[in-house]
Amino acid sequence: MRSLPLPLALTARLLPVAVLASAGWALASGPFAASPAGDAKDKAASDRPSASPSAPSTAAATRTYRVSPKPCLGLGKKTVTSLVPGAKAAGKEIPSTNESVRRTCSWNALKGFDYRWLDVSYEIKKTDQTAATAYKERVAKHSGGGAVPGLGDEAYSVVNLTTEDKQQTREGMVIVRASNAMVVITYNGSDFESKKAPGTDEINKGAIKAAKEAVAALEKAQ
Repeated sequence: MRSLPLPLALTARLLPVAVLASAGWALASGPFAASPAGDAKDKAASDRPSASPSAPSTAAATRTYRVSPKPCLGLGKKTVTSLVPGAKAAGKEIPSTNESVRRTCSWNALKGFDYRWLDVSYEIKKTDQTAATAYKERVAKHSGGGAVPGLGDEAYSVVNLTTEDKQQTREGMVIVRASNAMVVITYNGSDFESKKAPGTDEINKGAIKAAKEAVAALEKAQ
């Protein structure tokens, strides 16, 4: 096989360790204050039994998921080998400063001239509202995609094509919110012989398949 130089962007993808930083988001505010009481001089109102005060809302405190599952166990061997031919099914977990909040596993391989990279990332937020805010912010940064129905509480996928030194790379991303957790899939590929990228449909379907399996692993781990 002839040796081919890899583009700088993809060479960086092949590094054994990637450094990820997670952005923080403001915590959800507390429940609304109770409405003012009625006029105490209203005789009719005063003759009625006083209503029991409403219990404080617990919506902001909802937290279905407390820890992230082991990310490298988020996908089965069959899925890994089909999406990333030649990769070791075990994957490689990227070091995190707080494994209870964010954990990521990566798989990558060059088989012949075909290169594939796959990331599975779990992020556990304090509340549903915090996760919903994070989801909206993440989606806003990756415009041009669309909703993925039937996946988590809300899900979004987008595929983009980039070209560097005449080498195409197509990358798909799926962002899922399930209660107070977020699951993010990144999947890309290139052909170093033709310098073309895999089709949009292939990358998009592969990323969604990985996302569904990763969300199922999240639910099972609790």
